[in-house]
Amino acid sequence: MTSKTKGSRRPAITIARSEHARLSNLADMLAARDPHAAEQLAVELDRAKILDDARMAPGIMRMGSIAEFRIDDEPAQTAELVFPKDADISRQRISVLTPVGAALLGLSAGQSIEWAARDGRVRRLSVLSVHSAAPETAQAS
Repeated sequence: MTSKTKGSRRPAITIARSEHARLSNLADMLAARDPHAAEQLAVELDRAKILDDARMAPGIMRMGSIAEFRIDDEPAQTAELVFPKDADISRQRISVLTPVGAALLGLSAGQSIEWAARDGRVRRLSVLSVHSAAPETAQAS
């Protein structure tokens, strides 16, 4: 998912300590059932800067945050980052276990990330804006 492509580096990401712990547990629990999704999430978690929740700056993509983003040259789209049980594409709620969800985690407006899609194509996700997590969504799961 976020494997390096020639000549590119992955952007720095920041994750709240409480979310890092919950997402690490989720990746561990998922490893046997969906190793690809578990690995995508684990790679992002392993490279993240972890901050106490109270020290998280606004504008960082967290669970429950809403981002406007673009993939490659496609039209911009908006989605809320949620835990798998809350995912509902018809309501623009995307699971952190999807390639796009894992890519969004920890990014801020102006950052981009590349990954190799399952078909081998390199895709680029660019974050245009991030709106704060809704307290009830960020705590849900």
